[in-house]
Amino acid sequence: MVPNFARDASTAWLNGWEAHVHAPFARFKQKRLEAGHAGFSGLPGFASLPGGRSLVPPGGTPIRFKPRLKKPLAAPGLDPVLGRIGDLEVRLATTVSEIRRAQRLRYRVFYQEMSAVASGMSLLSRRDIDDYDTVCDHLLVIDHAATEAKPFRRPRPKVVGTYRLLRQDAADRNFGFYTAGEYDIAPLLAAHPGKRFLELGRSCVLKPYRTKRTVELLWAGIWAYVQHHRIDAMLGCASLEGTDPDRLALGLSFLHHHARAPEPWCARALPGRHVAMDRLPREVVDAKAALQSLPPLIKGYLRVGATFGDGAVIDHQFGTTDVFVVLPVSAIAARYIGHFGPAANKRAA
Repeated sequence: MVPNFARDASTAWLNGWEAHVHAPFARFKQKRLEAGHAGFSGLPGFASLPGGRSLVPPGGTPIRFKPRLKKPLAAPGLDPVLGRIGDLEVRLATTVSEIRRAQRLRYRVFYQEMSAVASGMSLLSRRDIDDYDTVCDHLLVIDHAATEAKPFRRPRPKVVGTYRLLRQDAADRNFGFYTAGEYDIAPLLAAHPGKRFLELGRSCVLKPYRTKRTVELLWAGIWAYVQHHRIDAMLGCASLEGTDPDRLALGLSFLHHHARAPEPWCARALPGRHVAMDRLPREVVDAKAALQSLPPLIKGYLRVGATFGDGAVIDHQFGTTDVFVVLPVSAIAARYIGHFGPAANKRAA
């Protein structure tokens, strides 16, 4: 008779698992239940060891796990679909899966196309992740004419652009504004008590879609969101690619000389991070050439009436030079308010 080594090995493995792993763990669990203990100290739903002893050594710090994304709830009365032009749709993410798709897009743009340095978590997941993702709303631009397919899944319309939106009430309940890590925004907020601020951040668009139409669609979505939540002003950081401010001198100088925020709305880069933006004298700045050198999103900010803060900040992790952007809703030109409204409801064939 020829022995069946695969069957014998499998049987031996199962017997070993039952005898040395499963059975001892089952006995331990039963004893814990009989003693009235739920489990391990320091973890949700778990108590201390018998005798009040803790698994955490004296002076030690319990392990804290990164908060998991929770399923977002759509704002009452706000349709998640905020606008559409042709095959492009702008909408709010309403599921964890959609937020992960935004994170994957951010990873692709920031880490694969640009020069951001990924952390271990981002490298493993291939997503750009941070704690703010759990408390923000996420705006998506979806191309219904382009699909992405994965094994065992139906093809889905492709996510080609994203923005992260953080309202002041959510910021106050959690970590504050992300922008405060680069700019001193406390005086600005104090100068406008009672106003509702919205932080715009983590914006990115796939390269083939970096067009005026995509930017306008993003702004249509932001405008619908601003109206629904009665936002008074928007702020955030915008990025120029590269960490050498001298190579970005034309664009930075233009923003400093021609688009600087008035004092009540101006925020200054934090001490130790402040990089002067007036690298060229005002008289030598070619406005047309400067505008051409700026990223589409910054040009979009300029078109609607945004102004910029005092000093730039080098972000070495993302390989960018950041500038502070502020836009009171009252400063948005009337022609753009009229433009965003129809754009948000446009249904092109």
